Amino acid sequence: MQPPRVLVTGATGYIGGRLIPRLLEMGYRVRCLVRDPIRLQGRPWQNAVEIVTGDMLQPETLLPALQGSAAAYYLVHSLAGGSDFHERDVMAATNFAAAAEKAGVQRIIYLGGLAESTPNLSEHLRSRQQSGDALRTSRVPVTEFRAGVIVGSGSLSFEMIRYLTERVPVMICPRWVYTRTQPIGIREVLDYLAAALDVPESSGRIIEIGGAEIVTYGEMMLIYAEVRGLKRWMIQVPVLTPRLSSYWVNLVTPIPAAIARPLIEGLRNENVVHDPSAQTLFPHIQPVGYRTAVERALTRLNAGHLESVWSDALSTSQGNVPPVTLTVHEGMVLERRQRVVAASPAQLYTIFTGIGGKRGWFAFNWAWEIRGLADKLIGGVGLRRGRRDADDLRVGDALDFWRVEAVEPGHLLRLRAEMKVPGKAWLQFQAAPRDDGQTLLTQTAFFAPKGLFGWLYWYALYPLHGFIFSGLIDQIAARALALAEEGR
Repeated sequence: MQPPRVLVTGATGYIGGRLIPRLLEMGYRVRCLVRDPIRLQGRPWQNAVEIVTGDMLQPETLLPALQGSAAAYYLVHSLAGGSDFHERDVMAATNFAAAAEKAGVQRIIYLGGLAESTPNLSEHLRSRQQSGDALRTSRVPVTEFRAGVIVGSGSLSFEMIRYLTERVPVMICPRWVYTRTQPIGIREVLDYLAAALDVPESSGRIIEIGGAEIVTYGEMMLIYAEVRGLKRWMIQVPVLTPRLSSYWVNLVTPIPAAIARPLIEGLRNENVVHDPSAQTLFPHIQPVGYRTAVERALTRLNAGHLESVWSDALSTSQGNVPPVTLTVHEGMVLERRQRVVAASPAQLYTIFTGIGGKRGWFAFNWAWEIRGLADKLIGGVGLRRGRRDADDLRVGDALDFWRVEAVEPGHLLRLRAEMKVPGKAWLQFQAAPRDDGQTLLTQTAFFAPKGLFGWLYWYALYPLHGFIFSGLIDQIAARALALAEEGR
């Protein structure tokens, strides 16, 4: 007998992308409903799920996706879709509920927002709760979990707190900073969502979920600062409107004002659990306190846990290849360069694993020498360590002021910086075959800045990176091409 099929919407999002591997581990057959299947390329579970194309605002696309599914997770919302996100949310949920009923779905599981339904409820939180109401317009039982701040690297509300704390030593705090909330770790959110399938008593219920303690947003920032070893000061002011706050968030963080504003407006409402039914229905789930959740989230910045950051793979092996992309992902700056090379992955691998030591860094070697000397002068390791072997690299090897962190023969090399920097840095090279017989070379510099100085350090050096890193990837490509031509 085949295990039941479960449909997951929002598979390209933060929650959906983490829930899917859990469901697969539990033995469920998983179907993903996405608007653009290309966005799932590179996910480690991509080939283990069924992918169908559909859009919540196009009802005719939903029924085929829902047919044959025992349960469906509704994990989408339109916050980034413009000022009309409220109407879009309700319409999308209504369409989904109607299609689920026609398809014979037995359960809908939805993650909404935690807050009391009062007249001053923000539009964002009202939209989340009215989406739950819209899902209940069909005869399909709905399990609605309501959560406040989800503590996990990459969660929008947590990242806003994270960026503000990292970048601003002295914070001017409006009243919303002192609103009480009950943050919950991403691990427990996923526990609840997955466990609901095996707890029939949760069907047709609204279940409030939160962490082990109630704190204010200001306390969240100060605790985060303590965990990161940062000193932060707060100055309370009586006025600072959500509009002005959103502009400040837009300036200091990568979060656009259009998204920050509804989030900040929602911060005036307390996000506290009043109904303890989650403890009764799911006694095996024991949420942790905020500090523990932060410490867990920040392990993503440790060397041994970075695979979860990089698992959103480089999937542009076909089509247009941008020469350089600078993005911020889960609190980490990514500076990525790509080249298509008429050489094999093995030939490129031979070249980029040969950098450093006596061969130097191929381009602007004088700049690398100056950086190594500066590192030595401030007590760092400098460039003098060289490398163990001129041609062979293995995990743990020293390579000038880098340490070899990962080696995948014929494919990948990742180096972790051991020079003194205000944060943590990595440099990664990948060679991926293309259908046209060429190879996509990807060079990515990762930097996890610590505090405001870390961000200033990165952006001050960014113009120099443009020359050094561009020269490096160009030289790797040219040498691999020469190697390929020698072999012909």
